[in-house]
Amino acid sequence: MSMYLRYIQWPWALAVAIILPVVTGLLVRWGLRARKARLARLGTPSMIARLAPSITQQRTVSAVTRVGLATLLLGLAVAGPRWGVEQTVVKQQGVDVVLALDASLSMLATDEKPSRLQAMKQEIDRLRDLSPGDRFALLAFAGRSYILTPLTVDNSALDLFLQNLDPSIVGQGGSSLASALRQATNLLALNQSRGDKAIVLMSDGEGFDNPEEVLAEARRARELGFTIITVGFGTPEGSTIPIVENRVVTQKRDENGNIVVTHYDPALLKAIADEAKGVFVDARTPDKAGKIRQALNSLHANPRSVVSGENLGTQFQWFVLAALLLLTLDTFLQTRRRRRRAIAAAATTATMLLVTTSCRRVERDKPAIALYNSGTRLLLHDSLAPALPPLTRASDSRDLEVRHHARFNLGLDYLIQGRRSKDSADVPLDSALYRYKQILEVAVADSYARWNYELALRQKKGGGGGGGGGGGGGGGGGGQSKTPSRRPPRVRHRHPRPSQSPV
Repeated sequence: MSMYLRYIQWPWALAVAIILPVVTGLLVRWGLRARKARLARLGTPSMIARLAPSITQQRTVSAVTRVGLATLLLGLAVAGPRWGVEQTVVKQQGVDVVLALDASLSMLATDEKPSRLQAMKQEIDRLRDLSPGDRFALLAFAGRSYILTPLTVDNSALDLFLQNLDPSIVGQGGSSLASALRQATNLLALNQSRGDKAIVLMSDGEGFDNPEEVLAEARRARELGFTIITVGFGTPEGSTIPIVENRVVTQKRDENGNIVVTHYDPALLKAIADEAKGVFVDARTPDKAGKIRQALNSLHANPRSVVSGENLGTQFQWFVLAALLLLTLDTFLQTRRRRRRAIAAAATTATMLLVTTSCRRVERDKPAIALYNSGTRLLLHDSLAPALPPLTRASDSRDLEVRHHARFNLGLDYLIQGRRSKDSADVPLDSALYRYKQILEVAVADSYARWNYELALRQKKGGGGGGGGGGGGGGGGGGQSKTPSRRPPRVRHRHPRPSQSPV
């Protein structure tokens, strides 16, 4: 059972997948009973079925099954089903590095604790931790060299080969530095990726090949643009080489039976770094990995995408999609029978509204129209005071059009009086502001009313200055956006001729 639970992200949520359909069934059952009880209070079942057949229609077993299955799928989606492979890709920058590692018997010496070989592995682990974006290749050498891994960012493969690295891998005694440099250079030359490349040679410095041949390989790597970093391990005082045979630890001896003592020799390692114009890290350096990383930081990094891990991918979206499709299907099937009746009812209602609207006559307030026309006629003849009573009564009419025009002309009457008055202009100007404010509260876009309102406001504050607003609106008076500085702004008139209608 546990082997299948790895395909569920939250196994405890499987209970939700079981509870949801049960709760949904109970809610549907309760809803049907509650609706049946409400309908029973309205009348007999036969009467309600004739009056509202769509309301009395009950859910079928198939409809309840669809809803229950949809909730089951939603519960499974909550549990987080997983399958397939999901890779995490990270954008990084790094260089390509070949680690040429000395795997000769002399690396088993214990002048570095626990041994030179183990100390070298520890420095490599620290270097990899400091270089998450770099690609590494492993190359082991003794009497000859072997490529253990190509350039890769697969940490598991690098860990596997590093853990098993010992002198038995090479199987040939000696330390051929020239062979290691040659093979590392060829490996980097085959790689066509952009960015700089480096060879990190780690050894105790004991070599048995021709130094000129070693330096020639270092020179060749430099000409190809590769950086060489040499790292030493061991002590000048040296140490014996422990050998384990049949679970018994002995000391390595030469052909004459003398115990072999190996010494750290930095001369050749330093000469390689100088020839390649690289970096030499002495064995006495406390943080070798940090020095190597510092040297690699000076190189031009290459941008790359690194796969940081692989896991089972979360696939909840498929269950949510299936649940939505089931709910959509249920909704479509429930409304399909009602659609034609709804369309027919909507069309009938629209037709009745159209006929009713077209046949209805607009009721006009004829007495208010007569008062408006009478006051407007007086206003046209400059009889300002006599025009006020009829326009005031017309401004309270229930006819919106009459009321709007009456308030405008009433405000115009007060505005003209205020502009002509020299002593007590505040009272008519306040009345004009009040009337135009009534208009603007209902018709904000009335530019004529806005113009006269601003004109009355400026006149009340001290006179002068141009009125605001633009033109437009029925009636006379052209639109003036600005007025000359020494001429008073013009009042905007909009009083129609006297007639049976204010239009």
